[in-house]
Amino acid sequence: MNEYDSSRMADLLGDSHEMELVDTPEEADVLLLNTCSIREKAQEKVFHQLGRWNKLKAKNPDLVIGVGGCVASQEGEAIRKRAPQVDMVFGPQTLHRLPQFIDASSNKIPVVDVTFPEIEKFDHLPAPKVEGASAFISVMEGCSKYCTFCVVPYTRGEEVSRPFDDVMVEIHQLADQGVREVNLLGQNVNCYQGQTKDGDIVDLAELISVVADVDGIDRIRFTTSNPLEFTDSLIQAFAEVPELVSHLHLPVQSGSNSILAAMKRGHEVDMYIEKIQRIKQLRPDISISSDFIVGFPGETDQDFEDTMNLIHEIGFDTSFSFVYSSRPGTPAAELEDNTPMDVKKKRLAILQDRIVQNAQQIGRRMVGKTETILVTGVSRKDPGKMMGRSENNRSVYFHNDDQSLIGKFVKIKIEEAFTNSLYGQLLLDEGVF
Repeated sequence: MNEYDSSRMADLLGDSHEMELVDTPEEADVLLLNTCSIREKAQEKVFHQLGRWNKLKAKNPDLVIGVGGCVASQEGEAIRKRAPQVDMVFGPQTLHRLPQFIDASSNKIPVVDVTFPEIEKFDHLPAPKVEGASAFISVMEGCSKYCTFCVVPYTRGEEVSRPFDDVMVEIHQLADQGVREVNLLGQNVNCYQGQTKDGDIVDLAELISVVADVDGIDRIRFTTSNPLEFTDSLIQAFAEVPELVSHLHLPVQSGSNSILAAMKRGHEVDMYIEKIQRIKQLRPDISISSDFIVGFPGETDQDFEDTMNLIHEIGFDTSFSFVYSSRPGTPAAELEDNTPMDVKKKRLAILQDRIVQNAQQIGRRMVGKTETILVTGVSRKDPGKMMGRSENNRSVYFHNDDQSLIGKFVKIKIEEAFTNSLYGQLLLDEGVF
């Protein structure tokens, strides 16, 4: 989501102030920091970065520094008190006001705007400008689930879906620029309820089906989802929409029902497993990734063992997994936590090692198979190789220097598997499309 928001900021300031991205902070007239507050470590990095930028401000008093995103939304005016070199503080829902903020800051008028004007920002953003064959598109914002550990409802607001017709206009704009793969975004994207001009409501499954019919769009991803809202129609989409990739990121957070209850997730492990099993019946080759929080307050050895049992049963491909990070203002921050940090870190290492083993096993099973790859560019480490993405979101490398392949689909016979990537042979006789 932040990647999408950052690209839209660049589009916006390019249109309003003819600004261009530069390579180093030293070259910039405006420095923008788009932030995440999902974990404490990410939040602290904000102030470390601002400290480095303060030295540039000392040399150039006209330099404009802005902080956006979720830390901005959470901290507001406190950011300027702690880092007075900051000129602008704006939340995820007010980034469309950047042109006015820039003008005010240039006149030495500080700005703090972390309000929640819902979907207004999308009405003021220019058409997206993309480079490459893959693009994000935000279809909804916010979350209304209020999991006890999560700060998102407080920093991005309640769930608000973009109107269906607005989403489709942006999809067509992306397709016209050569985008072949779109990733539909939302903090809880499977709750999408977009209204049409006629007043009808379109859910995520129907949106996926309509997007699949757009000329040029040949791959569809969506992230991130809540198991509680994973509907029958969305499950059925894996049978009916071939453009929907054979990869699903479905956060579970824990394999223990007692921990899930303490997290206020609203679902139990059996329900999660049942939904995954139904999807695998429709797409036997689908890869599943997830999010895990290790060391949530009250997590026992048995709770952690339950999580490891779930990982064994599902066979997750990859994960985003972290030690629990207490976030101010969330209900979980008030829970008693007696588990030592070294125990939490040990559990995390065990979990991550197991996920890596799963990833290696899945990669080895792909050796000898032919995969359809969307070519995304040239390898940064080896200019003689090109790279792309498989349906199950693996980086795939192959020897070739024909850059006209970028943005096209090719067939690659997988020859080697590594922990996070694959290497294969380009099969030109099977076509480029």
